[in-house]
Amino acid sequence: MLNPHVIDNNLNDLITAINVDDDSAAYPVKKLDAHLNNIRHAAISIFVFNGSRMLLQKRAETKYHSGGLWANTVCSHPRWMESFSACAGRRQEEELGWQVPVRKFGEISYQARVGELFENEFVHCFYGQFDESIDVEQYNRDEVCEVKWLTIPEAILQIEQYPENYTQWFKIYMTKHRQMIDALLYGDMN
Repeated sequence: MLNPHVIDNNLNDLITAINVDDDSAAYPVKKLDAHLNNIRHAAISIFVFNGSRMLLQKRAETKYHSGGLWANTVCSHPRWMESFSACAGRRQEEELGWQVPVRKFGEISYQARVGELFENEFVHCFYGQFDESIDVEQYNRDEVCEVKWLTIPEAILQIEQYPENYTQWFKIYMTKHRQMIDALLYGDMN
């Protein structure tokens, strides 16, 4: 649902819309327009691990959609003409206040309705290993209101017990794409 108390200054940012019939055909679209009008667009998702535990963030209540819900470490959209990897670095800094090296491990396309908004995402997925010297609590309070570490089985159990506490995309990742994420921990993608 669109949050009427939103503080997101980036709603009018141009992001990359992607033609449904040809992934290479792209054009600029305002971020909010993409989510209001179900326009397929580029996104990134980052999964940061510390051993077998994955860092989750609870989105700030003031986010324009899915505020106050738990998601994977970072989720965002490349700006128009920004690379997926540049976006991954930028959004780690903007959301978490720190950055770890990340590596692409796959692509996922999905659609989901979120209140009056739509997720219609072509996602490049990245993973990284947490650096113990980082203060995980230094996150940007305008973006994130809490963080926690969960194993994948713990995350699945939490989603089953409290689905209303998790973003649509995180539920999709953990249910429909779990094998791809499991492979990160068990060596099939290294």
